[in-house]
Amino acid sequence: QVRDRLKQQVVEMKEKFPGFRPGLAILQVGNRDDSNLYINMKLKAAAEIGISANHIKLPNTATEADVLKCIASLNADPAVHGFIVQLPLDSDKPINTEKITNAVAPEKDVDGLSSINAGKLSRGDLGDCFIPCTPKGCMELIRQTGVQVAGKRAVVIGRSKIVGAPMHDLLLWNNATVTTCHSKTSTLAEEVGKADILVVAAGKAEMVKGEWIKPGAIVIDCGINHVPDSTKASGKRVVGDVAYNTAKEKASYITPVPGGVGPMTVAMLMQSTVESAQRFLEKFQPGKWTIQYNQLTLKVPVPSDIEISRSCIPKPIEQVATEVGLLPDEMELYGQTKAKVQLSALNRLKNQPDGKYVVVTGITPTPLGEGKSTTTVGLVQALGAHLHQNVFACVRQPSQGPTFGIKGGAAGGGYCQVVPMEEFNLHLTGDIHAITAANNLVAAAIDARIFHELTQSDQALYNRLVPSVNGVRRFSDIQIRRLQKLGINKTDPTALTNEEINAFVRLDIDPGTITWQRVLDTNDRFLRKITIGQSPTEKGFSRTAQFDITVSSEIMAVLALADGLDDMKKRFGRMVVASSKKGQPVTADDLGVTGALAVLMKDAIKPNLMQTLEGTPVFVHAGPFANIAHGNSSVLADKIALKLVGKDGFVVTEAGFGADIGMEKFFDIKCRYSGLRPHVVVLVATVRALKMHGGGPAVTAGVPLPKEYTEENLQLLASGCSNLNKQIQNARLFGVPVVVAVNAFKTDTKAELALVVQKAKEAGAFDAVECTHWAEGGKGALALARAVQRASQAPSNFRFLYNTELPIVDKIRLIAQQVYGARDIELLPEAQEKVAVYTKQGFGNLPICMAKTHLSLSHDPEQKGAPTGFVLPIRDIRASVGAGFLYPLVGTMSTMPGLPTRPCFYDIDLDPVSGGVNGLF
Repeated sequence: QVRDRLKQQVVEMKEKFPGFRPGLAILQVGNRDDSNLYINMKLKAAAEIGISANHIKLPNTATEADVLKCIASLNADPAVHGFIVQLPLDSDKPINTEKITNAVAPEKDVDGLSSINAGKLSRGDLGDCFIPCTPKGCMELIRQTGVQVAGKRAVVIGRSKIVGAPMHDLLLWNNATVTTCHSKTSTLAEEVGKADILVVAAGKAEMVKGEWIKPGAIVIDCGINHVPDSTKASGKRVVGDVAYNTAKEKASYITPVPGGVGPMTVAMLMQSTVESAQRFLEKFQPGKWTIQYNQLTLKVPVPSDIEISRSCIPKPIEQVATEVGLLPDEMELYGQTKAKVQLSALNRLKNQPDGKYVVVTGITPTPLGEGKSTTTVGLVQALGAHLHQNVFACVRQPSQGPTFGIKGGAAGGGYCQVVPMEEFNLHLTGDIHAITAANNLVAAAIDARIFHELTQSDQALYNRLVPSVNGVRRFSDIQIRRLQKLGINKTDPTALTNEEINAFVRLDIDPGTITWQRVLDTNDRFLRKITIGQSPTEKGFSRTAQFDITVSSEIMAVLALADGLDDMKKRFGRMVVASSKKGQPVTADDLGVTGALAVLMKDAIKPNLMQTLEGTPVFVHAGPFANIAHGNSSVLADKIALKLVGKDGFVVTEAGFGADIGMEKFFDIKCRYSGLRPHVVVLVATVRALKMHGGGPAVTAGVPLPKEYTEENLQLLASGCSNLNKQIQNARLFGVPVVVAVNAFKTDTKAELALVVQKAKEAGAFDAVECTHWAEGGKGALALARAVQRASQAPSNFRFLYNTELPIVDKIRLIAQQVYGARDIELLPEAQEKVAVYTKQGFGNLPICMAKTHLSLSHDPEQKGAPTGFVLPIRDIRASVGAGFLYPLVGTMSTMPGLPTRPCFYDIDLDPVSGGVNGLF
């Protein structure tokens, strides 16, 4: 009856919450035959009822720490609603059983063995605890007799924590008068004779005699004992603690052994598991997070970013991880406020539906920026802390160069920040330093290889590349790959001919074709052009080279686009660093460095978890340049976040620069490789930037704004809305609804803000709203959040701008004409040559990543608004083959910024009292 009832309850749960199943975990240590038998009974019962049961088996060499770690993981797993530790623990190592049972979370302790559940039972909190399964089963059997327990005299023989003691408490709180007897009870027969209800759990074969029993008593026999029996094949039979044959003549009801209490114990375990699942559903809607949000204390005027950040006490990052459904073993803590997330989380969640995917972009900005990061954070704070939606922000990690240069930090601003901002803006978890090390290892390998090939014979090179170790020579795996690339299908190093040895050892790099530069995460203009190889030990081999900033490294772009460790490693191997003198591409795999790069980057590939001021979760991962790379955070962070938020949740990510650059690359490069499809574009616009596009004077960082920007000027603003119109059209090119977020400044007038909203809607935006999140946090982005919710329900007919199979020139022309508004493109001689080279080398079908100024839709930063009719000059084309794109260079740009006259670091220092960071990031 119990099993049938539970089966029906599980069916009803599944109907109400599709995809939901009660989850039971059984943790076993060792391999005892009796334990295996009991566990199989439980697994069979769970399957019959519809409970998802998982048997975790640790070896008998498991230590107490091993068991506790496993329990911690099960405690945190939202798919496990109940779990038991199968006793006894069969381990060679000393394990404290009570410590183990007390480690089980009380709300999942369906065996009812933890001290908390035992304490609640002893004080009568029966509705707020789990009762051990055997006493619970006994009580159910007693109820089935129809006899009222209240007022009856009950005797319990035995006082174990598993049966006797909780049975006493259970009968007592059901209003029986209870006596507990044990080994020291001198008048046992007399006490038994008084019992209306007798429960025996003494562990002694047939100890209670039939003649002791009060006529008409209910007898529950919990004993399982083996006694000799020559008639049985095993030579023994199972009996209880009560002499059944004589007792049944006196009792009104009696449980047989076997077949009485045992099956009820299993049934009660199933019942407790279903009850736990029901409690879970009452407390948590499936897929709905329960998050503690931080309350903002808003001040007027708005304090500095660092003051606001300091005023917030972030939640422990373990709490954030638990709130969003991550398990303890899926986190690597880096202090109290940041953690890395293991990629195993993505595999665990692979069958979960994705949430809604939102990208934040902007109109063509002023040099000051228009608040995309601030809007991203404000939007997630509004969706999460105010509308109580599951929501994740996925943002790029900022470079240390701009942080100490002219731009400052990138954690958002005002009451919309990722915190702690100093952790966010500085080393974070060391990902950028890992990229620096990996990039420079490749650079060192290139020059070292050229040097060694110039100074050694083929045989000397071969002897060093494939050395004899203990008289045995063998190729490494990466060398086997190079041989296969050369068409040499041999694995015995002694079998190569002289010609094959020559091909194998000589990369024959043409120094003039080297595209791989050294990097540093600091703005240093004097490293833009350098000469290397000046030491006499380099024997005259010197060349001109340069340093770029770390975030421009192709390794950063690979990190951002890889969908796993294996994919990242393959992309590293494909990175082209130069060409041979015969025009063949030379890759990192040819240099033999791929495996070492994977080792250096094995931790960097894990996304970094942080939080906003209002306590919503944030992934901070990867930060590729938005000009020579695609300017978006990592695919992996987005994928994990989309699974964590669930089908009704939101993931909000940001694309670098304006919509013509970052958004186009987000769609045509990131979404192409990730397979993800966006639901909404949020286009950030400001009155300030639109006035600039209408013909306002130049806006310069560190210089007060001219009066045109601080006084109402509707005509200038209306003229500048041509840029807004064009960027809305650009977003709609890809078939995605556009919501315009008008980021309001204190100098903007109501009429100006209303005009931008009107012009945006006229241009085809799904909606346009005024936002005050910088000054008000999530509250100031509520209108935006509601607009995004509505837009996410609208049809999204996402499409790419071009087919990658088109010729290189045609793809560039499509972007220039449809996104920028150009009449045509012009390839300068160097670019024409690269088109021919890359097509011949087989790279012609890669996506295009345009590297142009972000300050204009055209190639000329002075051309504002929405220029048309211009010819876009392409001066060169370069390849990031590992990342997976070609990047045409439009105009001139530096990949190593310089420091201004007064860098941001003038304002940065350690606080002499707290030891924290002071400064204006």
